[in-house]
Amino acid sequence: MKITDEQIITLIKNDETLNAGFRMLMDAYQQRLYHHIRSMVGNHDDTDDVLQNTFIKVFKNIRNFEGRSKLFTWLYRIATNEATTFLKKNMRKNSFMESSEMGDYTDSIKADESSNGEFVKEMLKKALEELPPKQKAIFSLRYFEEMNYNDMSEVMGTSVGALKASYHHAVKKIENYIKQVAVYQ
Repeated sequence: MKITDEQIITLIKNDETLNAGFRMLMDAYQQRLYHHIRSMVGNHDDTDDVLQNTFIKVFKNIRNFEGRSKLFTWLYRIATNEATTFLKKNMRKNSFMESSEMGDYTDSIKADESSNGEFVKEMLKKALEELPPKQKAIFSLRYFEEMNYNDMSEVMGTSVGALKASYHHAVKKIENYIKQVAVYQ
């Protein structure tokens, strides 16, 4: 039997079952949040750090969760904010994603032996590096996570219209980047 978010919250809000409830929350969402953060951050070690920070924030604030949004959108919002903060810090330090890593999502790009799947993965990775952190988060939620715009609106705290526009701009930037690189190949 699958435990519901409401049951998890009930367990967490009870001092006697707090730890068990939080373990259930982590079991239910750790993998999904990892993939979301990885699609933004790019490498495993940084993703683990951001995920750990996310769960620390969740643990500190879960008892204040009022249920005005879905639990998963609240968690994604915290994860997105943590990943965005991480990216902004790294941009200031001029350290970007390692070129050898993009994340599990680029592994989902399938290519037969005769095509250059690695080249496509690398181009997508580099195009994503060029996006501002917020556009990268929006692109990641929509493209990789296949999240609907209403849930994205809760996660990002942005209107659906603004999200659609930002996603469209991100797609155009990625397309333009790929076209520019293709010209010089």
